[in-house]
Amino acid sequence: MEGGLPADDPKTLPRLQRTGPTPKIGIVHIGPGAFFRAFNAVYTHEAMQQSGGDWGILAVSLQSPTARDQLAPQDGWYQAVTRGPDGDHPLRVEAISQVLVAPEDPGAVVAAMADPSVRIVSLTITEKGYRHVPASGRLNMHDPDVQHDLSNPDAPKTAVGFLVAALAARHAAGVAPFTVQSCDNLPNNGALARRIVLDFASAFDPALADWIAAEVCFPSSMVDRITPATTELDLDGLARATGVRDEAAVFCEPFRQWVIEDSFVGGARPDWDKVGAQMVRDVAAHETMKLRCLNGTHSTLAYLGYLAGFQTISDTVAADGYAQMLRRLWRDEILPSVPQPEGEDLAAYCEALLERYRNPAIRHRTWQIAMDGSQKLPQRLLGTLADGLAAGRGVDGLVLAVAGWIRYMGGTDDAGAPIELKDPLAEQLKAASDKAGSAAERVASFLSFRDIFPAEMAENAHLTDALTRAYAALEARGAHACVKDYADA
Repeated sequence: MEGGLPADDPKTLPRLQRTGPTPKIGIVHIGPGAFFRAFNAVYTHEAMQQSGGDWGILAVSLQSPTARDQLAPQDGWYQAVTRGPDGDHPLRVEAISQVLVAPEDPGAVVAAMADPSVRIVSLTITEKGYRHVPASGRLNMHDPDVQHDLSNPDAPKTAVGFLVAALAARHAAGVAPFTVQSCDNLPNNGALARRIVLDFASAFDPALADWIAAEVCFPSSMVDRITPATTELDLDGLARATGVRDEAAVFCEPFRQWVIEDSFVGGARPDWDKVGAQMVRDVAAHETMKLRCLNGTHSTLAYLGYLAGFQTISDTVAADGYAQMLRRLWRDEILPSVPQPEGEDLAAYCEALLERYRNPAIRHRTWQIAMDGSQKLPQRLLGTLADGLAAGRGVDGLVLAVAGWIRYMGGTDDAGAPIELKDPLAEQLKAASDKAGSAAERVASFLSFRDIFPAEMAENAHLTDALTRAYAALEARGAHACVKDYADA
């Protein structure tokens, strides 16, 4: 025990403190949440331990001061705790050099990103942070914050506003640009980042857009590590075990995978490949594998599990029918739509996913995964569904998952308990659900949201009928019964 206070008083133990030097900043990361701390920062910490280099991270929060308030008293240090059947294993991560809260001083953030020593700006801002229209992948030019940033380039609010403002400053100063590295669960995330940046820059300064198109690299990446929300019980237990209080700690599964398109301005990047990252020429097949096999089934479990009363993924897959549902969904509906990624055994990958889901030490809440479904569904489920419809394959499991989301957005679970909805379109979707008088009306109303469902899919009569039947079954019999029906079919 490092601290001198009694182990039964974990909240008053001394805070974790940095004891080594603060690394010089080479990366600005936007979105310093739990996943970033369990993933990007860990890889960068290990790469600097292995090879050195000035790759300290300036972490930028676009909204909340929470990450700054957690990390600043600890000089950026925190613990990433891998949690498995053999117990907890904390790692002290030293990669974060500074944390800024963008609304407090947006000019300071732009200046930091414009500094020539910054060679990478990376992103974990979730789907909604891209301010794009999911159905088209283009920047939503009607978004009020995007409009604000176009009119106030010195005080942006959005990630794309900060990126373009900083790149404009570097262009004006004759400084080489940084690499923009998306690390979010989106297909072709590098291409999406490039598209929204160019859409914004074209509206702001076409000459700047031309320079960005020619000079800036936007590598895609596939990221994977299950990272549940940290609880006070987690922090108290860690404090008792280590003798120090760490308000910024994160808890994650032992598994991790990072596949990165090796395309960086001037080739400048940390030696992530020496600590387990896979540097490849094309990430697309790995992205598709992960988004459809993992994220798609995660969302399926989240909606159908939550409706049935299960609070975590491990609880859900332990219930009768859910593991069988996953195996059938992977075999019959998902894997036929996944191109073969280099070096991967797809069937073995899916079996490993099931074991990860079963890990009782990782309490990944179904509610946490279910949030922001209007932004997640196009990438996680609707692409697979569209491919299955086009190929004439059975899609009953995917349809059940989408119907589960529609029912979830109605705001009540199978026991009649209210659901706390968290989604950018929550009000509109809940209103659409409330106004509908029948399953058919409710499905038709949801399919009319073009930001989620492209017209070709929404106008598919076979899909409309199948969704209506699935929704009616969920309403009449409950999610658990419907899952068992699908698993046993």
